[in-house]
Amino acid sequence: GIDFLERYAKFVKERLEIEQNYAKQLRSLVKKYCPKRSKDEEPRFTSCLSFYSILNELNDYAGQRELVAEEMAHRVYGELMKYSQDLKAERKHHLQEGRKAQQYLDQCWKQMDNSTKKFERECRRGREVPLRSLFERLDNEHSTSSPNADVEKDAKNQFYARTHAADESKNEYASQLQNFNAEQWKHFNNAIPHIFKNLQAMDERRTVKLGETYQSFAEAERRVIPIVSKCLEGMTAAAKAVDERRDSAIVVESFKSGFEPPGDYPFEDFSQNLSRTGSDGTISNTPKGEREKDGGTGPRPDPKHNMSRPKNKLWLFGKKPKKAPSLEDFSHLPPEQRRKRLQQRIDELHKELQKEMDQRDALNKMKDVYEKNPQMGDPSSLQPKISETICNMEKLRSEIHKNETWLTEVEGKQSSRDRRHSADNHQRPPQGRESPEGSYTDDTSQEQHTPRHHARPPQPHRNSDPHEFDDEFDDDDPLPVIGHCKALYGFDGENEGTLSMAEDEVLYIIEEDKGDGWTRARKQTGEEGYVPTSYVDITLEKSSKGAVTYI
Repeated sequence: GIDFLERYAKFVKERLEIEQNYAKQLRSLVKKYCPKRSKDEEPRFTSCLSFYSILNELNDYAGQRELVAEEMAHRVYGELMKYSQDLKAERKHHLQEGRKAQQYLDQCWKQMDNSTKKFERECRRGREVPLRSLFERLDNEHSTSSPNADVEKDAKNQFYARTHAADESKNEYASQLQNFNAEQWKHFNNAIPHIFKNLQAMDERRTVKLGETYQSFAEAERRVIPIVSKCLEGMTAAAKAVDERRDSAIVVESFKSGFEPPGDYPFEDFSQNLSRTGSDGTISNTPKGEREKDGGTGPRPDPKHNMSRPKNKLWLFGKKPKKAPSLEDFSHLPPEQRRKRLQQRIDELHKELQKEMDQRDALNKMKDVYEKNPQMGDPSSLQPKISETICNMEKLRSEIHKNETWLTEVEGKQSSRDRRHSADNHQRPPQGRESPEGSYTDDTSQEQHTPRHHARPPQPHRNSDPHEFDDEFDDDDPLPVIGHCKALYGFDGENEGTLSMAEDEVLYIIEEDKGDGWTRARKQTGEEGYVPTSYVDITLEKSSKGAVTYI
């Protein structure tokens, strides 16, 4: 029975190893087809999202297989091996008890056998010397000599000794025989049945334990059925979530260029240049004067060039044009793609700017703590880092403003194109620089090197972009002075709308920072513009009229 139990334990071990290998292979498969991706590589199509959802569910399913293997290892295989050791120890104990009982019975038999042999030996010795006949003869004859009396006495003593030894052997033999019979009865009626009963109970417990482990083996599978069912339901839901129209819309949104379709090609009447001849008839009935009036003598377009343009443009079904070099303003991309890339870059720059602002605030707070508690650190040691952070913020703001200018340019073109379409839906634009598939004109350098006119920063207002300035400063009434400031650092003021200042220069404050990091100031010469708030030490005059505080 113990051998069968160990055989079943070996079966469970091999089964759980199969489960472990299966789960491991499933996880490897999921990892192979679902690698780590960056944020830009996150799938957007419903078919891809559903596939990754199925992979996640499959990964959870693999986890359930691992759980089955763990349950079998602990609750079945582990229990069986432990119980097998206990059974072996218990069986050894019972067999030792049986051997002890048998040894005790053998000892009793040996004692009885010895007493039997002793009794037999004493009786045989008594028969070898006819003491009784000798004693009777001497008793009948009356000898007169003294030696005969001594012989008689010795013979009597010897006879009595032999008789006494035989009686004692007999008594001992009877006692040992009685004891052996009693122990033999106990051995076969009490000790051996008790040992066999214990062995039987042990084997019955082994059988019950096998039944329990069979049930535990099945329960390990049954426990994971609800979660496995949820995994399968998740896979089914992912399959139902595939939306072909949504995927198509994503493709269109991702690759639409924003170009207008090319305009219609005009009819070119090459027969206008033919002169009328009387012999072969007239090819054209149009008078020569009218032909000249219509521009027949003007420059003729190159038919070869015009006929080849559509072929070069429609590269989706033909030959793909050479890839244009990437430019900083993304002008090599179609308008819609350019707008998306510019907006994405602006969002990234805003995030970087926010990090720099948070770092600046943290450094300023640390500097205040150092100033209040000099033993914690030197405040001046933080100044280089603060200056570096401020410079980074200025660079990021400049980049944001530059990209916003480009974005405004793209959106302006698109809005004007939309207005053109709404004004005349049937009018087609002439052969221009834009095509549906993303190529511009034959001379791409014309647009790539078009000078960019950076508009003056618009005036910042509440909840607006933090880096826009006023488009103009020529208000009829100058703004009142609400305070003054001292420049902590020099500022170039390269962008239009900003005001250059030298270190330690004193300026008048005419408009507070509205939360965008810029303060409007005026020089003593009357020149106005925006300066970085972090570059100046501001003192406001609360009693001044016209002072406005934005919260």
